[in-house]
Amino acid sequence: MLTFKPTFSLFIMLILAGCSATPPTEPELTPFSSAAAQPTVSHFSNVFSEWQGVPYRLGGNNKRGVDCSAFVQQAYRDAWQLSLPRTTVSQAQTGTRIAHHQAQYGDLVFFKTSRTNIHVGIYLGNQQFMHASTSKGVIISRIDNQYWAAKLWHFRRVETPPLM
Repeated sequence: MLTFKPTFSLFIMLILAGCSATPPTEPELTPFSSAAAQPTVSHFSNVFSEWQGVPYRLGGNNKRGVDCSAFVQQAYRDAWQLSLPRTTVSQAQTGTRIAHHQAQYGDLVFFKTSRTNIHVGIYLGNQQFMHASTSKGVIISRIDNQYWAAKLWHFRRVETPPLM
């Protein structure tokens, strides 16, 4: 018959207690309100300066590597304390669809890069957007660039927190 030592039993109880612990909750975010002071260019400029050059990594969500939707999600969180969905498909259904000529600083801009792939960035005005490029990492590009102009799908404006 096997006998267990008290230290082994204590070790097993600690492991099991750790597995059943409640995961930490994310901090509450105060949503950006259009009634509040309008955000300035510095909001996303600060985010860009922190993330510029971070390499692209599919599924990545930190400064070791980030994909386009995670970068947009983090940028909105950092700049405007607004929580966006994680995927491009969900982000493409967030907010209100707007025409290209109505696009403003901070709007989401979507591109269909293939039949099944969607790319997202944040419009900065003056035909520029910041995004996580698969080849160059986090950069600012131009929408009127031949490649991006051919892939442009639509813009969306996020004014209230999306339901998650």
